[in-house]
This record gives sequence, structure tokens and C-alpha cells, in this order.
Amino acid sequence: MTDLATLLEVGGPLATLGGGAAYARAKHPAVYWSAVGLPVSTVRLLGSYGSVMEACGLTVAPSRLRVLAVKAATRREVRPVPPRRGMIRPTSTGLRLRLRLAPGQEPADVAASAERLRHAWGVHAVYVRTVKPGVIELRLVGFDVLRRVRMPRKVDAGLLKVPVALREDATPFVRDYRTIPHQLTLGATLSGKSMYLRHLVAGLARQPVALVGIDCKRGVELAPFAARLSALATDPEQAAELLPVLVREMEDRYDLIKARQGIAPDTPAEEITSDVWGLPENERPTPIVLFVDEVAELFLVATKKDEERRDEMVTQLIRLAQLGRAAGIYLEVCGQRFGAELGKGATMLRAQLTGRVCHRVNDEASAKMALGDIAPEAVMAACAIAPERPGLAVAGDTSGGWSRIRTPYLSLGEAADICRKAAHLAPDLPALKPFRPDMPVRPVEPPAPVVQPRPATG
Repeated sequence: MTDLATLLEVGGPLATLGGGAAYARAKHPAVYWSAVGLPVSTVRLLGSYGSVMEACGLTVAPSRLRVLAVKAATRREVRPVPPRRGMIRPTSTGLRLRLRLAPGQEPADVAASAERLRHAWGVHAVYVRTVKPGVIELRLVGFDVLRRVRMPRKVDAGLLKVPVALREDATPFVRDYRTIPHQLTLGATLSGKSMYLRHLVAGLARQPVALVGIDCKRGVELAPFAARLSALATDPEQAAELLPVLVREMEDRYDLIKARQGIAPDTPAEEITSDVWGLPENERPTPIVLFVDEVAELFLVATKKDEERRDEMVTQLIRLAQLGRAAGIYLEVCGQRFGAELGKGATMLRAQLTGRVCHRVNDEASAKMALGDIAPEAVMAACAIAPERPGLAVAGDTSGGWSRIRTPYLSLGEAADICRKAAHLAPDLPALKPFRPDMPVRPVEPPAPVVQPRPATG
């Protein structure tokens, strides 16, 4: 009986602790990482750093001076030298530490051993980033941050910057229109493409930016944000009328820039500009972001007349993509598929879209259309996205870099409510007034009486 009581006293708390840890690891991985994973991984890293680096081939022969000093002081065997390790910095999702590379090493050597380091230190993933020549940063991620997305509290945001998703290395993916002016976003039905678009619209709604939409699905995607939109076209006919207006607006802004350039010779060099961002703030026109949802609908034609209209719209979109950045006009083009088979001008338009985001697609050819010309190795990553993870995507740009991202959940009602509250921020652009969407007026229900009337009885 005494042995049973002792077993219950000792085993009961241990079983409870183990069960709680298993539950936290499955349901609350951030809590599990902070309580268990962080100290365990830190001890592993500190205790095995030198041996792990040597096993991964990341050590170099010591210098002659070091060999002489070690032999003179200790007479022990001189071992290869690993990269010098900096201070370990714990985070809510992992660890960060800087390494000073030994002579003859390069960041690619450490990146090639990232998978070995992950297993050796018991973390979910290891990522390498170059800080400066000879110094790299290792970012150790303790758990799968894309399984349940939680955006960081502090994000470097600003004008035309929208934190829209989370990268697999636990850093925010910020859509910066000043850096990447135009982007192509592809994704099949229920892939999370609409969620990505909602975050963009909701993020820009709080900024002094004009939002223009072309939604050829009769406006079902963008119409809920009508309170914040400066213009909306819901079919190809309206889009054919709206695009020339945007082109004329772009040309007017170029005339404004040219007038600024034709100033007196004694004007300081810093006042000479080639885009709207070099203009004084009181003269700078409002930036415009054009959202095109289901871009393929603009290319599909049924008659000869429709073909002429299609060619005109495609030409205007290409002009906006080529020249719009300097005029403060940016494109966000979305669709399920976008390639040469859509017709004349499709490939040329795609070449102007610097940023690429590819959600789950129905075939490999669609992934190649989005990423094949900028990061061929990212095509297979896009094809491997499972239907059970909506919002997961592969983001890349023309520099060749790419990463997996996932958008957090945002309901349509929440995004529409943000746009309604920010309706007063919609700028007044006279050229776009004819295309301003009408806001339906909700009937006001009379308030219920405080005292319910009772029928008189006689």
C-alpha cells in the first residue's frame, strides 16, 4: 500500500506535467516553445556547438599563432576552429545568434548545412541571413509558425506598406508598393487568394491612398469595400471606360513632373525629380492602387468587337504597368491562371509585374506562369501546397528570392467594416467621380418601445 501511495504521489504529477506538455505542444506551440523547447534547444546549442560545426564541415584549420599559443599553454591537441558565435537571443518563436565566419568560409556553406543544424539542435527550421561581409545571422524557428498564423505585434509599416502575411522564418511579409510597385497574385478557388486581397485592401484603407477596383465577377469580391473605393468597374464594359481615365490621370501627373523639371537653372539639385515622390508634399498627387480581380475576364472575347475592346484594355494595362510607378499608380493583378494562352499582350503584361505570389494552383503550368521565369526552384514548392492549408503561398520577386508565406484569417465582414470606418479617407479625385460606387442606404429600423403596449380589455 505504501508503494502504491508513493507511486501515485510521484507518478501523478509527472503524468499531469507530461500530458500538459503534450497538449500545449499540439494546441499552443508558442507556449510549449517558451516553457520547454527554448531551454532545451539552448542547452543543446551551447553544449554541442563546436562538435556540430565540425561534423557539418564548418570548421577551418587554426592559425599558426593559435597553434603555438595552445601548445605552449596547455599542450593539448589543437582542434579545428568553428565560426565565432555571438550572444544567443531568444524570441517568442525561436532563437537568433550571429556568427563571424572564419577565413575562407561563405554564407552558402552554412546555408547548405541548415538541415543538419536543425536536427542537431532539435528545432523546426534554420534560416541564414547575411548581416555584413563575414557576419551572418542564424534564425532558429522552434515550431511551425505557418500552422496557426499570428502576426508580430511590431511591424515596420508606413505609407504604401501593408503587413499582409507571415513568412516561414517567423518574419512578417510586408507588401511594399514603393519597392515592388506591381504584383501578380495567382491561386485556385479556395486557395486563400481572396483572403490575401482582403488584407491588402484593409491595410491600405487606413492610409491616404486612392483605391480603384476592377472586379469582373460582377463585383462580388470588391463591392463589399465600396465605401473606401474611389472607383469600381464590375464588368469588362465598365473596365474599358475606367482604364483610359487612369491612363489620362497618369499622363497629367507626368505633365506635372515635367513642369517641375523645367525650373530655373539656380534651383537646388534636390528639388529636381523624375517621379511624384520628389515633388513637394503640397503638390504631390495622391497615390493610386489598382486592384484587378480575375484578370482573365478582361482577355476573354466572344466577338470581333470584343476583341478590339480587349486589345485596347490590355494596351492600357501594359502602359500603366510600364509607366505608372513614377506617377504613383500601382497594380495588383489577381487571377486563377495567367499565361500566353489568354491572348495578345498577356506575356508582356506579366513581365512588368515584379512581385509574384502563387497560392495553391490546379496544375504545374499555372505555377510556372507565376514563378517559372523568376525562381524555377519555387515552382515545386507552390505545387506542394495542400488544400488543407488555405492562405499558404509562395512569394517571390524578380531578384530570384522566394519564401513560403501564409495569410492570417480575416473575415469579409471585418474587412468591409474597416473600409466603412475609413471611408472619410477616400481622396477626392475628380476624374474618378463617375466611377465612384454607390453605397446602398440601409433602412433605419424604429427603436423598440421601452414599455410594451397591452391590449385593452373590457
